[in-house]
Amino acid sequence: MFSGITQAIARVIAIQEGDGSRRLTLSFPSGFCDGLRQGASVAINGACLTVAAPPRGDNADFDLVLPTLITSTLAACKVGDALNAERALADGAENGGHALSGHVDYQATVEQVRRHGDNLCLRLTVPPGALRYLFAKGYAALDGVSLTLSDIDKRAGWFEVWLAPETRRATTLGDKQPGERLNLEIERQTQVLVDSTREALEEKLSALLELLGPQLAAAGRTRQALPA
Repeated sequence: MFSGITQAIARVIAIQEGDGSRRLTLSFPSGFCDGLRQGASVAINGACLTVAAPPRGDNADFDLVLPTLITSTLAACKVGDALNAERALADGAENGGHALSGHVDYQATVEQVRRHGDNLCLRLTVPPGALRYLFAKGYAALDGVSLTLSDIDKRAGWFEVWLAPETRRATTLGDKQPGERLNLEIERQTQVLVDSTREALEEKLSALLELLGPQLAAAGRTRQALPA
């Protein structure tokens, strides 16, 4: 479990390509790897990765398997790239963001960057399937950073987040440019609520259509003729 509060910015110092996998070697700021063991979980740009070997000083290895390569932006990272990093929450630790699993759901694309004094606003587009889970004033994580959605236009397919100076200092988000892709994790409680409600409504509608079937047939209409 993670909080979406970035603890360090790591640098990619080596990449080893495998058969449907990648091994990343990352360099962390001094002290980040203290007590970090092989098998521990670390969120890298919002993707929960496992430490693949005992850390060597401030460096640690992580393996990217096929599902991570498909769903996240880490398949495209290069040596020298900066990545947000957060260690898994310890039992009883304060969660200053929101509960994250480290499972990337979608990729969001930066459409627009606007500056307003000390503030920075990112407008991002997402696949249509993601929009049902996103709401103004709701939470989402971008590259592992817990953020509040300030505005959303579901018809146009975009949402906006505002970055305070501290967020830009502590993360890589302040350097993003139009066209860049970010990992998006939606808020799990919202996803469960939306999906459960949809399933319940679909079951009730299906049962209703079964009851209306004979009446529709008698009237010479089909289910497909009903308005959406």
